[in-house]
Amino acid sequence: MKVKTILVSQPEPKVENSPYFELQQKLKVKIDFRPFIHVEGVSAKDVRLQKIDLNNYTAIILTSKNSVDHFFRVAEEMRYKIPETLKYFCQSEAIAYYLQKYVVYRKRKIYVGQKDFVDMSPLIKKYKDEKFLLPASDQLNADAPQVLNSLKVDWTQATFYKTVMSDLSDLADVYYDVLAFFSPTGIKSLFKNFPDFEQNNTRIAVFGSTTQKEALDHGLRVDIMAPSPEAPSMTMALEKYITKVNKEK
Repeated sequence: MKVKTILVSQPEPKVENSPYFELQQKLKVKIDFRPFIHVEGVSAKDVRLQKIDLNNYTAIILTSKNSVDHFFRVAEEMRYKIPETLKYFCQSEAIAYYLQKYVVYRKRKIYVGQKDFVDMSPLIKKYKDEKFLLPASDQLNADAPQVLNSLKVDWTQATFYKTVMSDLSDLADVYYDVLAFFSPTGIKSLFKNFPDFEQNNTRIAVFGSTTQKEALDHGLRVDIMAPSPEAPSMTMALEKYITKVNKEK
């Protein structure tokens, strides 16, 4: 069956040259965007209940733009005056660049990893005497604690924000040829909103092995998988699949 409509379970890209918009024009398909999950901040009171006193830490590990936003939000709610001596360890350049929203870059001690959490190991090891705080979501990837424990540094994990399933009730009678998922929670959100969901002719696209496992555990048929050697991104995987099926008679 040909693909004419796609629902991407993420917010609509804010950049004009997004590969999704290019895909839409190139293959003449309709692509809609709708986050199946969203992030909600944890109150300063609830952070305190985790026995977190921001005065006790000399370094902050930031793994996402969300962690940046919610660290500074909680700091403000706690009326914590952030010292200029505080060190920031950012997982990627994009996160470090985003940090400029809150701090004057040249006046702060900022250390930047390449891409993955483990890439920060040499930087953290170099400053192993610091007291590190990892402000994270309630669904932190397991690699972060593993890396930090292996480095034998003094670190604390705290939940500053939570991943919450969105209300999708308005989509009850809407049909798409392809649903694209990027996290296990996205799959869970689908079934929380629509417990009786039946796949039928809907194609399921997933990004990552954990998302694939969640889909299979829910009895879904995975038709499009990314990343792969031929399709390292979701848009490339979609283009490859759609080009093939839309040519078939």
